[in-house]
Amino acid sequence: MKFKLVYIFLIVSAMCLLSCDRPQCTNENLVFKTNEPNSKEYKDELVAQLNKVDRSKLTYWLQKYEDKNDEQTLYFYIQGDGLCAIVHLTMNHWNSLESVREKKGVGRRGAEFTNLKFNILQDSLSTEFIYLSYDRLID
Repeated sequence: MKFKLVYIFLIVSAMCLLSCDRPQCTNENLVFKTNEPNSKEYKDELVAQLNKVDRSKLTYWLQKYEDKNDEQTLYFYIQGDGLCAIVHLTMNHWNSLESVREKKGVGRRGAEFTNLKFNILQDSLSTEFIYLSYDRLID
């Protein structure tokens, strides 16, 4: 009897852990497969794809924090409505994300951010996604 209880507990625990992770998606976009998320080509393709999808169906999951050349940025998995990509956000301010910045993303990787909002600045030389806000953090 004790073995069955332990077995059931392990199964339920594993299911809970799996359900907390982001849903898997398959990327079929050749531009996303062959370029880095911080490259101009990748970002331009992401802008084009964002213009084709219903943004209310998108979900965002923190992938990582990066501090490069004194510039701190965040990467988010962005998926839904047929889109499976990574958005590289420039952080001009850290409103509501100070703890993510202080801990360099540790403890928040894989967390879902609902209604993540950002501006897109695009010209012939660069494309930037600028963080604005989010509604809720689901950890």
